Amino acid sequence: MGKFNGKVAVVTGGTSGIGLATAQKFAKEGAHVFITGRRQSELDSAVKLIGDNVTGIQGDVSNLADLDRLFEAVKQEKGHLDILFANAGLGSFLPLGEITEEHYYKTFDVNVKGTIFTVQKALPLFPNNVGSIIITGSTAGSVGDPAFSVYGASKAAIRQLIRNWILDLKGTEIRVNVVSPGSVHTPAYNYLFGAEVENVLEHAKTVIPLGRVGTSEEIANAVMFLASNESNYINGIELFVDGGTAQV
Repeated sequence: MGKFNGKVAVVTGGTSGIGLATAQKFAKEGAHVFITGRRQSELDSAVKLIGDNVTGIQGDVSNLADLDRLFEAVKQEKGHLDILFANAGLGSFLPLGEITEEHYYKTFDVNVKGTIFTVQKALPLFPNNVGSIIITGSTAGSVGDPAFSVYGASKAAIRQLIRNWILDLKGTEIRVNVVSPGSVHTPAYNYLFGAEVENVLEHAKTVIPLGRVGTSEEIANAVMFLASNESNYINGIELFVDGGTAQV
């Protein structure tokens, strides 16, 4: 019997990396998981990889109509929601003198606006005001990185939102927590760093106290904990899963 038998989970940005690894774990532990992604081909591949207990819904979290379609599908197919992993996000490098309005809006529309309305639209589906919401943050929201200020600011904004949301949800049993990865070799890293990705990962090992880069599965393990009854009295925290990077 799986840890999440009979539960319903939503994972946004569930087609690769941390989102996919987490969706796979939820499905393996008995939950029915809804995953989202912007590109249908990648969504189809992820659904096939997960196998059982999965529904794929194409959409962009910064598009409110897409979010409405997602949660309407959850309502029609399962009738309720127990776990939300608001994981969809993006980022790119631009130093201060080169930041554009397009760069700002693209980052904040997905990372902040998308997170706000993903959570807001999910709330009515939690039965009896009980459930777990986990949001992907980043060590970039707590430490400085060259040319990464807009992304870092968007993740810092998410951290502050959660401090307020647990007060807005006071009196319910809906918990909201942040999981903040450090260096993790996901497909997003290949996009960010291109041909330099291996050099970047090797350098990361020299500054991470554990001396290695993390895996998507290790982040997924932390999400599983925050989604489970084992963390029932944990609310409003930022759980760093970073090998100690943001702690020194």
